[in-house]
Amino acid sequence: MADNVTNELLLETLKAMQAELTAVADNVVDVKTDMRSLKGHMDAFMQSEVTQDGALASTQARIDRIERRLELADG
Repeated sequence: MADNVTNELLLETLKAMQAELTAVADNVVDVKTDMRSLKGHMDAFMQSEVTQDGALASTQARIDRIERRLELADG
């Protein structure tokens, strides 16, 4: 009889552990989804920064050309 109680307790403990592991696995899936979303946002921010850098470089080149034409440049 003592063996049955021990086996039943062990089975209950294993079932509880299995439920907890399932919950952890679900949370890991959620974290992975959130990470993918964050990576997408970071990619968009980086692309925006690259675009702004290009626009600034173009504006700076135009200003340099204007200064040269008006003979305002130092060099």
